[in-house]
Amino acid sequence: MPTTIERLVGRLRGLVRSAPTTPSRRPLPTPRAGYPGDATRLPDTAYAPKPDGRPDPGEIVWTWVPYEEDHSQGKDRPVLIVGRDGDWLVGLPLTSKDHDRDEQQERRSGREWVDIGSGAWDPQGRPSEVRVNRLVRVDPDGVRREGAVLPRDRYDEVVGAVRAHHRG
Repeated sequence: MPTTIERLVGRLRGLVRSAPTTPSRRPLPTPRAGYPGDATRLPDTAYAPKPDGRPDPGEIVWTWVPYEEDHSQGKDRPVLIVGRDGDWLVGLPLTSKDHDRDEQQERRSGREWVDIGSGAWDPQGRPSEVRVNRLVRVDPDGVRREGAVLPRDRYDEVVGAVRAHHRG
């Protein structure tokens, strides 16, 4: 007759054998019903990152971002949180694509980017750029994870570029 320990070891072996071979992924955020469109004004942008698990201005988080041309579609991407608009957060989308080579074409299309370097928000450590002319509303419940805190000097540079864009 097997001992208690032998029975437990047998159960554990069975669990290990039946475990999936690929890691499970948490479902990606989906759009909040009734996305009101992008924000039209820059909110209060006080730099206020706090390590409390909630997204704050100055933090880069991962969330679902709607496409400009069709808010019912979008993709999961990093966003720099810059403020709040009612119940929504306001953020700026990031990309690892280098837009320095096509800067003139991007400007003609109305898109402006600021280099922020690399950080913990990109698991591959690639340099990133922040889009300063698009103020995306972000559902706080749709934020998947905190990625990193952007250093204060870079945050101030990005917010300055957003203000310059919206003035000019």
